[in-house]
Amino acid sequence: MPCCEAALSGLRGLHAPPDPGLVRPEVLAAIALGLALAGLAAWLRPRRGAHPIRRAALAELAAARALPPPERRVALARLSRRLARSLGVEGPAGLDARLRTDFFGHGPGRALADDLYAPGPTPDLAAVEAGLARLLARLRA
Repeated sequence: MPCCEAALSGLRGLHAPPDPGLVRPEVLAAIALGLALAGLAAWLRPRRGAHPIRRAALAELAAARALPPPERRVALARLSRRLARSLGVEGPAGLDARLRTDFFGHGPGRALADDLYAPGPTPDLAAVEAGLARLLARLRA
């Protein structure tokens, strides 16, 4: 077939594409980018909702500071009870044990625990508020 030889002579042989090798750079870059984004999301997520108990307790403490002394004392006592319940401990002694302090047993916080219904003048609530603020600042919950 002389007529076809001229047409077939212009064709070249089959050539396989170059071997991409074991690692393809664009796939490796996509995997690295995906892992970096997942790591960033995991790193940022806990910080957004971190320490909800502490945040709520500090907000309640700030709200209690605006009250007159008798109501402030009751609000602070309610805050300490709510904090104990949130941390899963029983009463002021449990808070002292959990927070590793003696604030409620022997310190100014005693006015919120044992001396809450004691007769007499209202104790100095500034020391109680300052102590609660220090305890809440150390709280990691």
